[in-house]
Amino acid sequence: MFDLLIEGFGVALTPLNLGLALLGALLGTLFGALPGIGPINGIAILMPLAYTLGLPAESSLILLAAVYTGAEYGGRMSSILLNVPGDAGAVMTTLDGYPLAQRGLAGPALGLSAVSSFIGATIAILGLTLFAPLLAKVAVLFGPAEFFALMVFAFSSMSVMMGKDPIKTAIGAVLGILIGTVGIDSGSGVLRYTFGMPELYDGIDFVVMIIGLFAISEILLMLEHSQRKGDDGELPVLGRVFVRLKEVLWCKGAIIRSGLIGFIIGVLPGTGASVAGAVSYTTEKRLSDKDNTFGTGDMRGLAAPESANNAAAVGSFVPMLTLGIPGSGTTAVLLGALMLYNITPGPMMFTERPEVAGGLIASLYIGNIVLLMLNLPLAGVFARVLTIPRWVLVPAIAILAFVGVYQLHSDLFAIYLMLLIGVFGYLLRKLGFSLAPVILGYVLGGLMEQNLRRALSISGGDVGILWQSGISLGLWVAAVLLLVLPWWIPKLLAARQPSTR
Repeated sequence: MFDLLIEGFGVALTPLNLGLALLGALLGTLFGALPGIGPINGIAILMPLAYTLGLPAESSLILLAAVYTGAEYGGRMSSILLNVPGDAGAVMTTLDGYPLAQRGLAGPALGLSAVSSFIGATIAILGLTLFAPLLAKVAVLFGPAEFFALMVFAFSSMSVMMGKDPIKTAIGAVLGILIGTVGIDSGSGVLRYTFGMPELYDGIDFVVMIIGLFAISEILLMLEHSQRKGDDGELPVLGRVFVRLKEVLWCKGAIIRSGLIGFIIGVLPGTGASVAGAVSYTTEKRLSDKDNTFGTGDMRGLAAPESANNAAAVGSFVPMLTLGIPGSGTTAVLLGALMLYNITPGPMMFTERPEVAGGLIASLYIGNIVLLMLNLPLAGVFARVLTIPRWVLVPAIAILAFVGVYQLHSDLFAIYLMLLIGVFGYLLRKLGFSLAPVILGYVLGGLMEQNLRRALSISGGDVGILWQSGISLGLWVAAVLLLVLPWWIPKLLAARQPSTR
């Protein structure tokens, strides 16, 4: 691997590939910052262009990988500044990132996000370099039953996400799962909750869902706030713009733990940054939130999902490069880019096309440094979004929302559906529901159903397959403990206290 890495740096450090890495990082940050575009659409736009320009395979992959990692950085800007996640992986960032921005700490929040993302991605890149073949063997052990158990664990970990009101968290997750069931059942072909409308046969698109649920509901809340307060239309005053070293050091435990969690989850095909963000946030809340400050603007609550998301993004390259199995939706598009050049991903690629595999891994090191150098100095510039008057900001968010949905669907029905979901999200927020469990239920519910069907199909309907292996059994036990321990431990401690009489 080290010989491969040396050869890879020789490829990645050529002027052409360095320029492509910088261009990809810039474009990726822009794609990620605009809700509705994200890494998948950014790569889909650039992939045919790179191929048409006649770029070598390694150069095309370096460009597209830089767009991917850049979009993971950029997606956090709208989450922190506007409470609108750029993609599913940025949902958990809104829980503490947006409250920090509202307190005048948008600059430090963006800076901490950049540092956490850099450290998390660096942990994952080192893991990719050192342990890729070993981790590929572990990933193969995960079948449908193990993935189903992993989804159950992710849902049970949501119980600590909003510890003050677990009932509302559970209701939100169930609502998300129900929304995710709309459309044609892939297993039986039965129409579910389509109400005779052909536009719903393919289900509710993720972009429509996330822009409606977050962006439109945020617009309605902004308008209500301006009307109720009778203010002059200004968002919170901008405070200091740079993150302090002591703030980064205070979050170092959360960053390192979440980076490791994110990398391990990213290696498992089909999980991705949304699962990594949810698991890392809830784990860190369980370990560090002694004063119930998570969700109100705790920097550790921001650092944890940021580190995990970027680590998961890099981790998803492990199954793609070593097994030819995409670890996420974005690496599935990158897999298609390799096939455009008649390159078959898998173990043989490391020996047959070392310049491609090594160049990609080396470019991840370079692109990560470029993104840190790009995002840290510009944190103050981006934070100035908070000084824009509401009469400018609200229409701007609305235009981005409408354009983002229409350019994907070219259909007015998608616009109407987005507005309906936006009103639904607004009502949920007025009733005190967090939107994070809703969107996570929507994303994870589909994965959970698919893997349950596959597992039962393999076993001929025998549910025992769901806890047959040691991995799935361990995940089931961990899920049960997550649900039981929060109630059992306080009662145990209370019982052990000596009587005051």
